[in-house]
Amino acid sequence: MHAIVKSFRELTTEELYQLLALRSEVFVVEQDCAYQDVDGKDQEALHLMLFDETVLIAYARIFPAGAYFDKASAGRIVVKCSHRGKKLGVELMKAVINTVKDRYNTSEISLSAQTYLKKFYMDLGFEAVGEEYLEDGIPHILMEKLR
Repeated sequence: MHAIVKSFRELTTEELYQLLALRSEVFVVEQDCAYQDVDGKDQEALHLMLFDETVLIAYARIFPAGAYFDKASAGRIVVKCSHRGKKLGVELMKAVINTVKDRYNTSEISLSAQTYLKKFYMDLGFEAVGEEYLEDGIPHILMEKLR
């Protein structure tokens, strides 16, 4: 298994296809949520991809401060269904945290978490901020990591 971080321009067509397919597989099909995944923000993001050989198994997109939230942020955080239960989410988020430190020289990160994952993110040092809200019909909460 290996991790790769690329800007939008650096993505190959195969990588772009796989990351869009994985996001659609989970966020649209599995979660039964019709929403516009291709939102015009991928071009501003770093794309963190975990591969098992040539198959994309986990993904997150990462933004500098000001692009999405006031702080650096991560979103579209996803692990392929067939690879869940193997702590890949923790590995992915540790890679996100390290990428934010390396690329943006900060440890402050914001994300919009699906509420059912609140404890998962808290275990990684994030804190809930404010009240729960609906995003695309799914309960979310703003979470921040300040150190």
